[in-house]
Amino acid sequence: EVQLVESGGGLVQPGGSLRLSCATSGFDFSTYAVSWVRQAPGEGLEWVSTVRRGGQLTYYADSVKGRFSISRDDAKATLYLQLNSLKAEDTAMYYCAKASAVSWADFEYWGQGIRVTVSS
Repeated sequence: EVQLVESGGGLVQPGGSLRLSCATSGFDFSTYAVSWVRQAPGEGLEWVSTVRRGGQLTYYADSVKGRFSISRDDAKATLYLQLNSLKAEDTAMYYCAKASAVSWADFEYWGQGIRVTVSS
């Protein structure tokens, strides 16, 4: 059974930092692209970032480029997202997602999500 479990969210002040983790199991983590997707209150899903297998290729939404950093630890089957210089508009549920074998942009499995609230 494929499982993805996010952790590390919480309340942080504007300008602060958080590190999200996504522990995975049930599949060969090292062979798949994995991503972060978020959903702000009352809004639709927004793709945030992806790291391809191997870890060298990473992609970011313009809204987070230069502030967020995605990484993966294949030995631990874990995905990370470092969130720096946080803004109120980063407030959202953050989900990690496993890609399908067809495309890194095809999200096949999702975690339950973790809440990030940026507020003073």
